[in-house]
Amino acid sequence: MCQVDEDYHGPLQRAEVPSVSKKCVKCKEATAAVVIRAGDAYCRGCFKEYFIHKFRAMLGKNRVIFPGEKVLLAVSGGPSSCSMLRQVQEGLSHNAHKKLRFLPGVVFIDEGGAVGQSVEERQRTVAELHAVFKATSFPFHMVPLEQVLDLPSSVVVTAASPSERAASAYKAAVDHFIQSDTTSCVTPRQQEETLLPDVQESHTHSLQQLIGSAKTLTAKEELLNTLRQHLLVHTARTEGYSKVMLGDNCTRLAVKLLSSISLGRGAQLAQDTGFSDSRYGDIMLLRPMTEYSAKEIAYYNRMFRVPAVFTASLDTRTADKSSIQHLTESFVIKLQADFPSTVSTIYRTSEKLQTACRSSSTEECWDRCLLCVCALDTAAENASAFKATLISEQLSQSKSPKATRPNPESTAPAGQCCSPAGGGDCGKAASDGGCCSSAKAPETAHLRSLLCYSCQLTIKDMGSNQSSVEHLPQYILSEAQRRRRRSQMRQEIRDFLLDEADEG
Repeated sequence: MCQVDEDYHGPLQRAEVPSVSKKCVKCKEATAAVVIRAGDAYCRGCFKEYFIHKFRAMLGKNRVIFPGEKVLLAVSGGPSSCSMLRQVQEGLSHNAHKKLRFLPGVVFIDEGGAVGQSVEERQRTVAELHAVFKATSFPFHMVPLEQVLDLPSSVVVTAASPSERAASAYKAAVDHFIQSDTTSCVTPRQQEETLLPDVQESHTHSLQQLIGSAKTLTAKEELLNTLRQHLLVHTARTEGYSKVMLGDNCTRLAVKLLSSISLGRGAQLAQDTGFSDSRYGDIMLLRPMTEYSAKEIAYYNRMFRVPAVFTASLDTRTADKSSIQHLTESFVIKLQADFPSTVSTIYRTSEKLQTACRSSSTEECWDRCLLCVCALDTAAENASAFKATLISEQLSQSKSPKATRPNPESTAPAGQCCSPAGGGDCGKAASDGGCCSSAKAPETAHLRSLLCYSCQLTIKDMGSNQSSVEHLPQYILSEAQRRRRRSQMRQEIRDFLLDEADEG
């Protein structure tokens, strides 16, 4: 307890604050120019060497990119993806110590139509990024997000993955690459690219209707992230790339880990936050910036003048509580300010996560989510919490017998749609004995059965009526119908199929 007679006039101990005037912790000679963490002060030259080494060590440690392989760099214009572009550019230079051996390409997806930007603002952003990409001499592609409305159904189907190579095959490929004269092969080729293709106003309106159909900003961000990933995979397949590099840094992945758990994506964390993601089979998503924090990237870009272009997003200038993702980001960043090991601790936890599902080459398409293409996590036991949630939802949506009793005064004429939003002839009454509104509910229920738990929440946020689901791109609806017909066919012939146990 505090005493009145105690003396509180003793000298206070002042904590030692790291100063930039100290020497570099690596070379011990030059004056430190940047302090990454307490006690980690680097001079300009050592910091650049440290930054470059982490990028190439990450690629060399995993050994998933073989010499001569085409790799697509997904650059959004932000600091992390632009820093990744600079690392690849320096790794392919002639004076690089450990030269990179793959063939890079750049892709930028313009999301201005989804966030409500004007045509002039979109053209200004594209022009700035066009100058940045052209300076690298890499082949690049400017793709508007509106093109996601015209994608084929194969985007949400796991393609056959190439045969896995042995660990010794990588070393043999590198030795063969060094012995052969392939200097011109890895030199980036100059290629004239056009600006953003012309986008029809109707496509932009349809995209805005799709994003706007979600009520909350949380569902909008999840839906936009899914559409962006589909377009990236389609671009990689069309242009002949087998790997796609993403610019997710350690800070972003730590935020994504916590927000994904809150959104019910715990079963998909290994794919969403890991270094490599092979959910699409033939296209592998890579995250080589996972060892960098946002602070390190900001220091590097400022010290070595790495150009970056600001692009508006859905959560730009919104409150912290506007979405789960934004609230989680604010929480992690504020916690990181007081406890510098927060981000690294969260990310190191995600590194230990592994998926328990079967490999993508043996899984059937109906075992995959229709949106995120991850393994379905809805095959739970009857006593699980997921089943209890479904039962509660069904009971809350069920109507009493009095409410379902038909009203003779409101009965629609034969051949006329009884839906309040329809009001027209649906053509169902004569053939099926009911109107279109009676056939829409099973289609919506079947669509949700093809989704994982998190994607079900996104579709549920868009509304339970059929009109909101119809805003989805046609390739998703077509694949849902194909899987429904395939499931019906499988049910019809299930008595003639052999189980895996019977085959053994």
